[in-house]
Amino acid sequence: MMGAAAVAAGQQAHGGSGSVADDSAFGDQSHLFPACLVLNADFSPLSYVPLSLWSWKDTVRAVFRGSAQVVTEYDEWIVRSPNLDLNLPSVIALKEYVPTCTKHPAAFTRRNVYLRDGFTCQYCNEPFPTKVLTYDHVVPVSKGGRNTWDNVVTCCTYCNSKKGNRLLRDLRGEMKLKTAPYMPSRFELHQKARAFPPKDMHADWKGYV
Repeated sequence: MMGAAAVAAGQQAHGGSGSVADDSAFGDQSHLFPACLVLNADFSPLSYVPLSLWSWKDTVRAVFRGSAQVVTEYDEWIVRSPNLDLNLPSVIALKEYVPTCTKHPAAFTRRNVYLRDGFTCQYCNEPFPTKVLTYDHVVPVSKGGRNTWDNVVTCCTYCNSKKGNRLLRDLRGEMKLKTAPYMPSRFELHQKARAFPPKDMHADWKGYV
């Protein structure tokens, strides 16, 4: 479960009364099953950054507690116990709306840096697939640069190698930044995440992300 809203929703899913399949009845099958996309009551993802995904156990608990409804199921995945066979939900929606908070600072992660910069090298201004991207410290760490939003930019491996351990002023205009690095808001990242969904998304998730 990801983000403050997801944590709150997870607590809601674990509380309350109702009949719940005992986890021990299913055994330790966590490594066998894919995650489930969790939607808020308005059918938008509970979180975009990172994407709100729950484990199969948290998903089953929420459904049996009555705090979430099944939207779609995995046809190929079935949770089995001595007394129950259950098609694993691929998408669930919470029955009560959980307010999402976009005021907290965005987490400083590699993917979030890529999202901020639109998966585009900030030196040659060309978009690249993730496997060709890295990030560059505008002021190299060896020269006192920090690993922070305002000193890190998305960079292709070619430009990263070309710049090396130098300051931009040392390159005498040969390389320039497309956009100065900055700390994005969570709202900005959420909006950009919708334009750059994960490549390995299940088909059932695509209508909601």
